[in-house]
This record gives sequence, structure tokens and C-alpha cells, in this order.
Amino acid sequence: MNLTRRDFLRASTLAALAPFAPSVLCRAALAAGPRRAGDDHTVLVVVQLSGGNDGLNCVVPYADDEYAKRRTTLRLTAREVLKLDDHLGLHPSLAEWRRLYDQGFASIVQGVGYPKSSRGHPEAARDWQTAHPGDATWPTGWVGQIADQICAHDSAAVPAALIAPMAHPVALTAERAIIPAFYTTNDATLPGDVARQPAPAGNPLLDYVRTTTAVARDHSRAIQAAASRAGTYPAMQLAHNLRTIANLIRADVGFRILYVELGGGDIGGFDNHAGQKDNHAALLHQFAGGVAAFMDDLRRDGLADRVLLMTISEFGRSLAENGRRGTDHGAAAPVFLAGGRLKPGLIGPHPDLRQLDNGALRHHTDFRSLYATVFDRWLGLDSQTILGEKFEPLDLFRS
Repeated sequence: MNLTRRDFLRASTLAALAPFAPSVLCRAALAAGPRRAGDDHTVLVVVQLSGGNDGLNCVVPYADDEYAKRRTTLRLTAREVLKLDDHLGLHPSLAEWRRLYDQGFASIVQGVGYPKSSRGHPEAARDWQTAHPGDATWPTGWVGQIADQICAHDSAAVPAALIAPMAHPVALTAERAIIPAFYTTNDATLPGDVARQPAPAGNPLLDYVRTTTAVARDHSRAIQAAASRAGTYPAMQLAHNLRTIANLIRADVGFRILYVELGGGDIGGFDNHAGQKDNHAALLHQFAGGVAAFMDDLRRDGLADRVLLMTISEFGRSLAENGRRGTDHGAAAPVFLAGGRLKPGLIGPHPDLRQLDNGALRHHTDFRSLYATVFDRWLGLDSQTILGEKFEPLDLFRS
């Protein structure tokens, strides 16, 4: 294979940086140069609720007799919920989310799902993460496809990252792009000022190495400085990961999509076939507390308008309890959104509990319509090239 001079310089630079620099900084250093302060690049944060979140006990139809009849031990009453209106309320563990909602920084898309949804964990998770339901051979995830599109124009870009101690999700599978995983801010910084080795002037390769290591050092310092300005977060894993994400956004080193998980490290996660009540409450407490701290942190630095947070989960849960004080795999569920440019409130009607999909809530909003809206109107991409067809967008954002 014949190497161009640019290929040789790129490979040599990576080799020079590799002993001491995280790959995310190596590749950032190979981009055209440091990002300009104030570049208005929007960022998408994806929170994967692993196991199948029970949306019916998140947005609760507390006044519906059908809900009361089908859930004798898991039912949340009018006295317990955080009322949104005379029919619906939020789970009491979502108090911090409710604060964001009341302040105009959160919304909920109800009844999200897809036709002929799978009720199996790996199949349904793959459907949501590839955005090509039913195609078990589709090779990439939607985050990976976006990363590939960005890298096609800038091969050194690092457009996405996984910030969670989890197996690499299908969503981040790409053909060309490298999508790193790290768990703390320190994982994305250089160990000291190691890039200051002198080199003789006039050598093109050494000049290139000097320039790119300087950019990597600048990015490292930006991330370290951002971490020093972090807000206060609760002592929970999701909050810890969201603090790392806030630091990366604050440092402004070019990420467009940051991916995190809640539930995978907990026993059963959201897959509560038995003893659901306390476990679900604890997970929702982690979610609400972490996201509220994250949004408060961004708002303090004037960054909330650049960020959209979106949840995904492989499916909702069944309407009826299963005899073990839990619920079984379902279909439609709500999607939670947080950010500074959202139209706050409930989006779409709550699913009718008398019109079910094999014992579970029936969807009225295809998740790919939600994705299309985010891709087209938030990330500024062509959703049809990622989804394979055109989907009607939702009215999510303020003009």
C-alpha cells in the first residue's frame, strides 16, 4: 500500500503521542486545530435506561380506574404522585426532574415505541440502537453512523464517546470512526506537561508532531480547567458520569454525542419482574438527581442551550402486575428530554389503558420520528441517510 505524505505524518504523530496521551486527545490533536471559543456546536447526551423502564409508573395515570385495577401493589395514588394535572402525575422519586420541568428545562414525549416491537432484551435494544428495527444484520449503530458521517469530512474528529463502565453498546458501533470510552475526566487528560520535549526547527515531521502535541496539551488543560469549575453532584454513579460529561462540554473540545447508562450495573436494572417498587424508585432517584445536577451545572455556565439530554430504553412494561410484585416486558414508554431550547411539558397524549398492545401500552409516536427530529433539528444532519426513510418530525424545540 502506498502512503501519502499526510498519511505518513498522521501515523508518525500517533506513534509519537501514544506513549503518554489518551487516544481521544491524540485524534483531537490531528484535527485542523483547536476549536474556537464560542463555536455553537450542539451536543446530544444519551442516557440508556437498561432493562426496560416502567414508564407507566414514571408518568402515572393516577386517576384511571384501569390503572388501579391492574396494579394492586405497584399503584401510586393521588397522594403519592407529583401531580401534573387532574389525571397524570410523576413518580415521587422524580422530584428533582419535576423541578426542571417546572423551570422550563424538561419535557416528556409520551407513547414512544415502534410497530411490531420486540419483547426480547437484545433484540429490542438492537432495534433502538441501530434505528433499523427487525434487521439483525444491520452493521452499525445510529451514533456510529453519525460519527462516520462527521469523520468522512474530518478523519481526525472524535465526535462521540461512551462515559460509562459498560460493554460497548451497539449504538456506538461504527465503520470508520473511533469512539472512545472513559469514565473520569482524568481519563481524557495528559499526565503532566509531557508534551514539552524540544525538537530542532525545520524538520517537517518534527514540526508537525510539535504542533499536534501542543493542541493535545491545550485540550488537556481545557478539560482540567473545566473540571475545576464543576458544580455539586450527588454521590451516585450516574451523577458521577454526568459530571464527567459536563466537564467535556465545558472544555469545548468537539464532542457532539456523549453516551451514558443507568441500570446496567445494578441488579436487574430496570428489568423488574419481581419486587419492582423499591428498585424502580431507587433508579428514578438516581436519574432525577443526576440529571438535575447536570442541568444546574450547565445553566450556571450558560451552556444549557447547547445541550439536549435524551433517554432511551428497549421497551416499557406490562400494564398488569405479574403476581411477583413486578411487571413483564411491554412496548411503548415515555422518553425524557432535558435542555435549554426545549418546549417544556408533555408531548403527545398518554396512551389509552383500554387499547393495549398485547397487554402493554400501545405506541402512537415512532421512536424514529423522535430520532429524526434530533438528527435534523438538533445535530443538523440528514436523518434520512441514517434512518433509511423519512419520518415526520416532532415539535420539540423553541424557535
